[in-house]
Formats: sequence, C-alpha cells, structure tokens
Amino acid sequence: MSLKKLIQKINFIVISCLLLLSCNQRPIEEWVQLIQNNSLEGWEVKNGLAAYTVENNEITGTTILNSPNTFLCSKTIYDNFILEFEVMVDTSINSGVQFRSNNYPEFNNNQVHGYQAEIDPSTRAWSGGIYEEGKRGWLYDLKNNEKGQKAFKNNEWNHYRIEAVEDNLSIWVNDINTSNLKDNATSTGFIGLQVHSIGMDSINNGKKIKWRNIRIMTSNLSTFKRNPTARLIDTSEKK
Repeated sequence: MSLKKLIQKINFIVISCLLLLSCNQRPIEEWVQLIQNNSLEGWEVKNGLAAYTVENNEITGTTILNSPNTFLCSKTIYDNFILEFEVMVDTSINSGVQFRSNNYPEFNNNQVHGYQAEIDPSTRAWSGGIYEEGKRGWLYDLKNNEKGQKAFKNNEWNHYRIEAVEDNLSIWVNDINTSNLKDNATSTGFIGLQVHSIGMDSINNGKKIKWRNIRIMTSNLSTFKRNPTARLIDTSEKK
C-alpha cells in the first residue's frame, strides 16, 4: 500500500471515530439544587403566617391557626423547566407546590395565584393533579386516571416531577404520569411550597409538610422530557 493511500485510510478511520463519538454524545443533565447549606436563601414567605424551617436541607412547613394559605416562594422567576422534589405530608392535611405562579398588588391584594401540583393524601387521591390557585380552580383532576390516583403513598416520601415546557404541563408522581395539560394562561412565575390554611381547626394545628431534594433543570429540556401517558387536556383555547 502506498504512503498516500495509508494516510487516506488513517484519516478516514479517525474521522469515522470522531463522528461516531459525536453521535453518541448526549447532553449532561444540568440540575440546580434549590436548597443548599441548610439555608432558605433565595426564598421568601408570601400571603400567610405559617413557619418554614430547614434542617439537613429538608424544609418543614407547619400549619397555623387563623392564617390564609402560606407559600414559601423562590425569588427566581422561571419559564421553561423540569422540577423534581420529594414530599411527605401529614395525612390529615392538603398541600401543593406552585409553579409559574405570581402575586401582584393589583390582583386580590398580592394573592399568590398560578398553577399548583396537588398534594392530596385524602381518599379522593388527586395528588399530581393541576389546580390553578386563586383563579380557575381545577384544570386537571384525577377522576379519569385510576393509575394516577394510586401513585401517591401516604406516610412515605413521594417523588414528583413537573415538566413545564412552553404550554405543555405534565406531572409524574413516583414515576406515574398523573397529569398532561396544554394551557397557555401563564408562561413565567415563581415556585412556591404551600402550607394550606386550616382556619380555626385546632385539631390540625401544628401539622407538618416536608420537602427535600428540590432541584430544577432549565436547559436541554427537549432532550430530557418524558413522554406523557396520561390523557391530554387542552384548555389553551378555552379561556
């Protein structure tokens, strides 16, 4: 074999290997931890009087008498993202996690409003449904998702995944797709951890909601999005 042909063959092999490597490369998941160093820096309480504490990077919210819904909200505003967290809640109370939510002086005196991933330990079992706090109410309940109703486990840590990409909103609870909604009402907002109002119900005073491993991804979302299996509800043209 001539030297020229040998060089051409080596170049071909090298280029082929480089192309193969580039095809096999996949973007790395770039997660940002939202709770670090046992600090609530970057978060603020809105609307209510419930207390939030953090220990071992685990947030605990505690119910309180005679207070409206309370929200521990990220100071950062997000648009498109994948959010994951784990939650454990006392089985006698309801909770939720706000996303793409806002509050303005001109809207009900700064009331927090926006999408909420439901945390529902009751026999209704709508955990992972989508509720619009402060506005339209239920956008995606779990009446027609029997598998989704069984996803949440009481007295255990439950893993949630929220995908909000453009007008597509999908939720998984313990890797079961509970909601799949198309809605274009709100494109940006904060994340908020809810301690639900209990009014003057002294029996539920001092009950706990705990969150941990809260992380968010805001890049390469199309690569890491999952394929929803729950039926799609399209509300985007029904305002």
